[in-house]
Amino acid sequence: MTREGPVVTLDGPAGSGKSSTAKEVAKRLSFRHLDSGALYRALTLALTKRGVAQEEWPLLTEADLGALDVDITPTDDGFQVLVSGQVVDAELRTQEVTEGVSHLAKLPAVRASLLDLQQRAGECGRLVAEGRDMGTVVFPDAEVKVYLVADVAERARRRLLDEGAADDDPAELHRQVEAIRARDSRDSERELSPLKKAEDAVEIDTTGLTFDAQVAAVVQLVLRLTRS
Repeated sequence: MTREGPVVTLDGPAGSGKSSTAKEVAKRLSFRHLDSGALYRALTLALTKRGVAQEEWPLLTEADLGALDVDITPTDDGFQVLVSGQVVDAELRTQEVTEGVSHLAKLPAVRASLLDLQQRAGECGRLVAEGRDMGTVVFPDAEVKVYLVADVAERARRRLLDEGAADDDPAELHRQVEAIRARDSRDSERELSPLKKAEDAVEIDTTGLTFDAQVAAVVQLVLRLTRS
């Protein structure tokens, strides 16, 4: 199938600004936005609804996960996520799903089961996909690959603000810094789809950038690389 436009991937560590940046970049380019994390949350939701205990998750096969019937349908600006034919949205952000998704996402069968679904989202192109292995595993042939980074202290500050907490409390900032460092270590050292920069990705350091500036930097990069 011939793509109607490029696939753009945004990868990077936690707190580097992937999700918010990808969504706004897609909006400005009139592309669809793929939130890969929502798919892992959908599987987590499906398992919890069926009462599958977390200790049983490592035993699940790709066939077991396929039977959960997680799917996506395109919209004008992104994708609706469905579980058993029903659109899910707010249910993906519950505390129960949030606490379980990190355990599920590291399982080989889970990542393999969602690979085809994610790649199907990019068949027609005009897609901005964000995650931690979009440019290395899911869309290795993407026309534009971006790797967002930021100083760990800045990423910690952003996380505190996202949580509605004060970003000027030294103790809270230190706690968040240590949590992010631990997350970085787990993500980069895992055997399956580790967090790493694709060889042909362009790195953008967002530490000193405003949100508008980092979005503009990605948009300009996409336009430059796809019009040359």
